[in-house]
Amino acid sequence: MERLTLQATRREQTGKKVQQLRRAGKLPAVLYGRTLKQPVPVTLDRIEASKALRQIGYSTLIMVNLDGEEHNALVRDFQVDVIRGDLTHVDFLVVSLTEKVRAEVSIVVEGKAPVIANLGGLLVTGLERVEVESLPQDLPEHFSVDVSNLANFGDAVHVRDLIVPDNVTVLTDAEELLVVAAAPVAEIVEEVVPVAAVVEGEVPVEGAVPAEGAVPGAEGAAPAGAAPAVAAAPAAPEVKVEEKKPRKKEKVRKGRNE
Repeated sequence: MERLTLQATRREQTGKKVQQLRRAGKLPAVLYGRTLKQPVPVTLDRIEASKALRQIGYSTLIMVNLDGEEHNALVRDFQVDVIRGDLTHVDFLVVSLTEKVRAEVSIVVEGKAPVIANLGGLLVTGLERVEVESLPQDLPEHFSVDVSNLANFGDAVHVRDLIVPDNVTVLTDAEELLVVAAAPVAEIVEEVVPVAAVVEGEVPVEGAVPAEGAVPGAEGAAPAGAAPAVAAAPAAPEVKVEEKKPRKKEKVRKGRNE
């Protein structure tokens, strides 16, 4: 793959002032690494950089031309506007071609799994990237995972199954899962019992024998679906209340001296 080159210029605006650069069609970015004394704030053309960066991964070595100075770099982080989906900031790690670096290489699934067409199975993916170590120019763009051998449920591809160049060391655990063939999940259908079949909270069982003394269809029996009869409450006992006779007013005799 031809080395990608991005044109960058130094910038003085930092903090909240970078919003003015975005409105002017610029993409704020930062260059940092061991070969630089301190991080260098830069700007890129937003449209050009966004189009180029969407086609590469974390393991893609690119060239950043900063005012005539060429720097080999890897994308280490980026920020995206959650509403518009536009890139708002990028971090570039400047690397040396003589020193090994660590990077994450993406996993690309290729081929058609027979378990899907023959058994109606499905593929469940695990890790999307694996960590490797090598010289920057030897980093793979991606790892291809062929699923054409997944014919039965449980067949899987692990990190140990990857085809890795001799000059690249995989740091991710070899037993980590990348892709597995799984059986489809069975749909559970619940049986719905009609409301009319429920009498006094009990569900009739198919083939059940009526209780002794019960005559189906007997005269006076309630029709199907009818609410059970409610027994009349016994009449309250009559209570006799004795009427109290008013007291007679006592005659008060007045004394002579009153």
